[in-house]
Amino acid sequence: MALEFYPNAGDILICDYSTGFRPPEMVKVRPMVVISPRRRGGQLVTVVPISSSERPHAEPWHYLLPEGAYPPARGPVWVKADMLATVALTRLDRVKTRGQDGSRMYAVFRLCPEYLRAVCSAVKAALDFA
Repeated sequence: MALEFYPNAGDILICDYSTGFRPPEMVKVRPMVVISPRRRGGQLVTVVPISSSERPHAEPWHYLLPEGAYPPARGPVWVKADMLATVALTRLDRVKTRGQDGSRMYAVFRLCPEYLRAVCSAVKAALDFA
């Protein structure tokens, strides 16, 4: 699991949070969205995790992704902008999916600019910059 390219802002990838973090921090492998700009030659990227756990009390830093924004999701998914992190590219990988014939495929999904702006607004709310 090591990304061989620098992702773009809005890309949805998989991040392995299982090493170096401790509860209540993010501590498992999960999808996330890149919010940092593309930096050629850089090895760090700023990301916000995506969760399928329903938010009992939605806060301004919880953004419900519109249906279809992350096609592999089996139901509603939220961006947890209060869990913002800067991680090494070595923690990232493409999303594993299945092709029409059932074969394993790897994909990078990308949020449209409108949804990425909403994610960034949630990050600003989490940092109290709104």
